Amino acid sequence: MAQARPSMQELIGRRRRAGFVGRSDERAAFRENLDLPPEDERHRFLFHIHGNAGVGKTYLVRELEQIARERGALTAYVDEGVGSVPEAMAALCHQLAQQGHRLKRLEEALVAHRERRHEAEAEVATLEPALDGPSALTTTAVRLGMAGVGALVPGAGAFVGAMDAGQLAEGAARLKARLSARFRDQEDVQLVLSPERVLTPKLLDELSAVTSSVSWLVLLFDTYERTGPLLDGWLHELMTTDRYGALPANVIVVTAGQRSFDTARWGGFVDFMTDLPLGPFTEAEARGLLADRGVVAEPVVEEVLRLTGGLPVLVSTLAEARPADPDDVGDPSATAVERFLKWEPDPVRRSVALACALPRRLDADVFRAVVDCPEAEAEALYDWLRGMPFVGERGDRVQYHDVVRAPMLRLQRRRSPRRWTQRHGRLAETFGRWREERQDGLADPWADEAWRELRLAEAYHRLCAGERTALPVVLGGVVRACGWREEEARRWARMLVEAGTDTQAEEVIRWGRDLLRALQAPTAAQALTLLLDHAGLDATSRAIAHAARGHVFRVGDDYERAVSEYGRAVALDPDLVFAYAGRAAVRAELRDFEGAVTDLDRVLVLDPDNARHLAARGDHLRMCGHQDAALRDLTRAIELDPTLRSAWATRGAVHRAIGDHDLALADLDRALEIDPDFVWALVVRARVRRSRGERELQLADLDRAVALAPEAPWTLCERGDALSAVGREEEALADYQRAIGLDDAYASVYASRGALHGKHGRDEESLADLDRALSLAPHYPWALVHRSKAHRRRGAYDKALADSYRAVELDPESAWALANKIQTDMRVGRLEQARVDLERYVTLAGDLAWANRQSARVHLWSGRFEKALADADTAATRSAVHLLMGNWTLARRSAEQQRVVDEPWGLWNLALAVSGEEGAHAARPLWTRLAHAARQPDAYPPWAHAFMEATISAALEAWAALDTWLHRALAGYDWPNLATLANCLDLLLHSPGSDRARLTPRLARTVAARDAIRARYAQ
Repeated sequence: MAQARPSMQELIGRRRRAGFVGRSDERAAFRENLDLPPEDERHRFLFHIHGNAGVGKTYLVRELEQIARERGALTAYVDEGVGSVPEAMAALCHQLAQQGHRLKRLEEALVAHRERRHEAEAEVATLEPALDGPSALTTTAVRLGMAGVGALVPGAGAFVGAMDAGQLAEGAARLKARLSARFRDQEDVQLVLSPERVLTPKLLDELSAVTSSVSWLVLLFDTYERTGPLLDGWLHELMTTDRYGALPANVIVVTAGQRSFDTARWGGFVDFMTDLPLGPFTEAEARGLLADRGVVAEPVVEEVLRLTGGLPVLVSTLAEARPADPDDVGDPSATAVERFLKWEPDPVRRSVALACALPRRLDADVFRAVVDCPEAEAEALYDWLRGMPFVGERGDRVQYHDVVRAPMLRLQRRRSPRRWTQRHGRLAETFGRWREERQDGLADPWADEAWRELRLAEAYHRLCAGERTALPVVLGGVVRACGWREEEARRWARMLVEAGTDTQAEEVIRWGRDLLRALQAPTAAQALTLLLDHAGLDATSRAIAHAARGHVFRVGDDYERAVSEYGRAVALDPDLVFAYAGRAAVRAELRDFEGAVTDLDRVLVLDPDNARHLAARGDHLRMCGHQDAALRDLTRAIELDPTLRSAWATRGAVHRAIGDHDLALADLDRALEIDPDFVWALVVRARVRRSRGERELQLADLDRAVALAPEAPWTLCERGDALSAVGREEEALADYQRAIGLDDAYASVYASRGALHGKHGRDEESLADLDRALSLAPHYPWALVHRSKAHRRRGAYDKALADSYRAVELDPESAWALANKIQTDMRVGRLEQARVDLERYVTLAGDLAWANRQSARVHLWSGRFEKALADADTAATRSAVHLLMGNWTLARRSAEQQRVVDEPWGLWNLALAVSGEEGAHAARPLWTRLAHAARQPDAYPPWAHAFMEATISAALEAWAALDTWLHRALAGYDWPNLATLANCLDLLLHSPGSDRARLTPRLARTVAARDAIRARYAQ
């Protein structure tokens, strides 16, 4: 079989290595280290090469890489092409895969990282629906990004710029909770928030497997002065701690940069590393390299030494031309690059070398755009250029060494300023044309790396061409880059510094440096402020900058400032879709759903067939109570995008709200078919299950939701509520406590736990939790209702009234809150207010049977007996009305009917009816039976005990006992109980044979207590 021919890259590398001279000590030290096992105390795990630009750091790194490969080692090389730890890992994966060792699990995790991050950023203005009813979340959705604005994770976009440390910590906790609800599991959450925590252990696991079959694995990190700020902390933890796991001992790390290692961080590692400072070649090394290239004429050698100062890249560049003619040596003003160009005999090559210095990076396409030559010659010329010592590989492209490129640029700019401008102008047009071609069909061009590279190159060349409008336009591009991701904004800032340096444009340099300083913060906010204040941006760019800054405030929960920034954005550009969408999201957070709908109305005028925006508006309409309009939007969204899970789930929530549980279940099932791990849909379906009485299925959905989002407090709270409803108190309390442990500022869980304590009579604990909930969320109607009930149970009617009225004020469409207000009003004798509210309650689709019972009681106490009978729907109520009307026969008949379903209270009403008609003496056997029953445990509710004993004592004429029980009743009873007690005593007072002299003053005391309550709380 014929042996495979070597690639072009391999041939170029061989030729370069064949001529590698110098650095013998450094190479020897590395070779010797490969001969030492890791257990040997002389073995070093880290080599750090450092020195000024041009001393040959990259050449030495590549030489060490080749030495390692000759010893059978695997190698991976990383340079400034990476912008983050995950990108560095991706580079390692790619290169190890090329050597036959795929890191498959890490590759899959990296893909998941990119997808999860994209999902977090791509929520645009889609507001995941808010849950209603008990334990409603004030925030249930992840609202992280919008098209073209903002990577929001730490270190990667606009998140924490305008917040202090406390706000940051609180915001980070809320963000984590939101992501926990959004993503499949905690690993997905960490892939967004702290990707290195998930990815690094996988990297180490993969490396352990790889290194078990090879002698060494050498990881090389070049241009460390640029990559170090991103990678150094991570690399230090990787090598010196076990935070992520164990790094195999047969891994050697090589770093190379302009600065020495950070001793504050790496000082304790000094015995395990080798420091390799590089300076210029010694004269002997330089002469050796020149001799190797055939440059031996002493005048020429001396001139090379003088011009280069021993910098290896320049010595190699001049040696490559193999000059032999010493005639020109006497020109002291010539630079090394000028001399190289003069010594290069081929004028075409000289022209190519100069022209190709103009672009910042080269590939074959860019080469053809720069070099004006026949196609047949282009490939050979490109191969020649790639073989030059000053040209290095950078991924799929090549790049001039800065030490050579800078003087080549200066030479061309000074030699012919007009030609300089023309060439950069043509390159700007070329990159602009390629960018437009690439943009075709892209929904969001900024999400496409190739498009971003083309736009950046276009901007650089426009600046170099000196176009009058270039700087403002490019600064507008920086605004958009800030909106995309912070690392992208830094690339633009560095490009500004480079363009300004290459053209000696001080203003451009200043802008680049100022932006780089501003972008040292973990947010784009400072950079955006700088641009807004000083850049002279056009209206559209200013609008985008305000929208991006609004997004910073939005994610930091500074909603008022966010609304203000979005308002400025749309004032500048009334068609800026993502500004309206962002403001809609903020307004939804503020529960201004009508305002959110208004903003999305404008969005959908501009972008009418956007399914996500339709789904968002549908959700806001649902929250406004406009269920029919919500259904129209959500149905349209589903028609446009049948895979949009949020639209299906929200429509299910709408069907649930209008009581169509079958349709609700069908929609939620569909949402969960699209994404079986959609936590929000599981919780809403659990609520539908609850409404259908399917408690086991409800808990199954909630168990699944908690399993998917174990660190999401709201899922635990929701399950706690379900457990509480079925009497599993201890398990409910455990879920609530766990939720508080995850987020001690989560209002809903305190409210739910407070309600559970209240349910079991622990009012002190209930009030403590409800007070905490309302300190965190003062506008929380559900918590106000439950605190109102707790105050009512404790007789604190002023507080109970205040909370019940406030709850209705906050949520006037809630029948449940209104029912609580009705009950509280009745407790203090506000019968007319209760009557009016009952009429309103019925219009809110409240419980009609409950409303009729309460209405009957109000009419009864108000003396409207005929109306009370009309509303009465139970024998107990009818019996009570007939007793007050003196209809003894009907009262006795109703009491007998009542005894069938409720013997104790039916017997009570029968005793009253007999007493009223025949006298207490005739009813004495009945009262005696009741007295005996009242003394049995749990025969009657605790609240009724004093009331019953007082009435029984009056009927049996036990005056001392009556005084005792009356004292207790008058001290602790509310208006309805005192009114009922007064009615019973009045009936006994007017019964045949009663001792009116003794009973009258006692009845008067009861009536006075009753009326005092009513007077105290009269409106």
